[in-house]
Amino acid sequence: MRTDYALSKAPGRRSSRSVVRTLRSVTGTVLAVYIGTHFVNHSLGVISIDAQDALLEVLAPIWQSAPGTLLLYGSLITHALLGLYALWLRKTLRMPTWELAQLVFGLAVPLLLIPHVFGTRVAESIVGTHPTYHTVITTLWASPVAMVRQPLLVVIVWIHLVIGLHYWLRLRSRYRHALRVFYPIAVVVPLLALLGFWGAGIELRELAAIGEDGADRNGAKVVTPERSLEDEARARARVASRERKTYEIYIGLLVLVLAARVARQVQHARAESFAIRHSNGRLITAPVGHSLLEALRDASIPHASVCGGRARCTTCRVRIDHSAQPLAAPEPLEADALRRINAGTDVRLACQLRPTTDVSITPLVPPHVGPGDLDARQQPGRERAVAVMFVDLRESSRLGEQRMPYDVFFILNRFFAELAEALRETGGYYSTFNGDGLMALYGTETDLAKGCRDAIRGAMAIAARLAQMNAAFAHDLGQPLRAGIGIHAGDAIVGTMGPPATPLLSALGDTVNVASRLEAETKRRRCMLVVSSACADAAGVDLSAFPRHTVTVRGRSESITYHAIEDPAALTSLLATVDVTSR
Repeated sequence: MRTDYALSKAPGRRSSRSVVRTLRSVTGTVLAVYIGTHFVNHSLGVISIDAQDALLEVLAPIWQSAPGTLLLYGSLITHALLGLYALWLRKTLRMPTWELAQLVFGLAVPLLLIPHVFGTRVAESIVGTHPTYHTVITTLWASPVAMVRQPLLVVIVWIHLVIGLHYWLRLRSRYRHALRVFYPIAVVVPLLALLGFWGAGIELRELAAIGEDGADRNGAKVVTPERSLEDEARARARVASRERKTYEIYIGLLVLVLAARVARQVQHARAESFAIRHSNGRLITAPVGHSLLEALRDASIPHASVCGGRARCTTCRVRIDHSAQPLAAPEPLEADALRRINAGTDVRLACQLRPTTDVSITPLVPPHVGPGDLDARQQPGRERAVAVMFVDLRESSRLGEQRMPYDVFFILNRFFAELAEALRETGGYYSTFNGDGLMALYGTETDLAKGCRDAIRGAMAIAARLAQMNAAFAHDLGQPLRAGIGIHAGDAIVGTMGPPATPLLSALGDTVNVASRLEAETKRRRCMLVVSSACADAAGVDLSAFPRHTVTVRGRSESITYHAIEDPAALTSLLATVDVTSR
């Protein structure tokens, strides 16, 4: 496919989406810290109100200081506005359930939070009250509406927070391993916070009601400035007025965004559109400005997107089979994600690509994968030059005839353990297993020359380890184990294959077929190693001292030349010379 764009290595100017993503992460982290400590403070109500106030005296100076107030309420306002902005950005409201829940709960939080903020921090600055757990819980328990609103706020805020944290961290393997710890915490913290709220209220009822002198039976004081009842009434009226105006502003912004969405849909219905031909045969159209992911969701076509379209997981990637016109180059956020998985120039992220022309696409990841099914670092199939090695254990059926099944499994497992260690030492990748043999890849992360030298070095390591194994089991085997190794180099399609839960990096193509055929030639030539001339030439190793043969491979018009090597250890000096020359 013709390359219509390039993945620039320069970061370039950060896109507005990247800035929004950073702001959302930073403000969300600040709010998560506050909510976590606040809920822990609530949970102390299961002990006593005094315990709640004791921790509040530690936390309040931090969050009520000028920097703390600016950071907290700046993050709160920014995060709420980003929620409205996220609603505006979405071209379709068709989305996974978890995304919809996070969006709806996030938009609902300000509606429940505004009365609480104005009843505590704003009232403190205007009326002059000093909110403590005694005063706040007394006020909440005196209002039936607040008794419903406050627990609901706790639940909705926590669900919104947990969803955000989970889908932010779930691509990281350490987080998935730590879920057994985080999951009970996610359940216990809000439960204890609600129990603390309930326990503190019951404790207040059991204690004497606040007396006329302003002291309860614990001696806690309700601190209010000395002012007339008329002044205090006017101050509370100002609090109520500002609370109402804040409600009106937020609801007005929400209605404005929803109305703007409707207007945009009407405009898009009349505007230019592009067509998407899906590999499943469907042809859909979408307005210009929609991302591929939004267009597919709007058409109810399942498509993978573990991170929810934030360019983190790369599971939404597609191959562009055809585009009527060159596509715009990826922005830095998408380019960085594609570079992480070594994607070819015909691979794009559906969540980031916004075509302006007709395209044909093939999804590269099954539509219903999750983070446990697919590693975000997996590679889509792409053509590259590699060295391919096939290894086969000779006369393995003889083991089954002479030994018990348990003994056969033990010997084979030891054999494959030695192969795996030899590959690890020499930079090979254990690709596929076929009973008594395997395929390995070299050069997946290096150039072809080094990959070929490493493959030859890998064959030498296998021979050495097999000799050690024969020596160790000399009394048990009867006859020593023998193996055949074939190595060839060339272009192949390399990428992750197999079931989503257990994918492997593998290769397809003529190079793989030739390597498999060369391994079979070891039986014919009664040798341990066969190396193609193409591999030897790429490695820079002169194998002219070893017998040279040709073989015809089914499906190829040209024959393959190779060298038969009885003992791979004979290549030690040749490889050492090449290593010195290549430095």
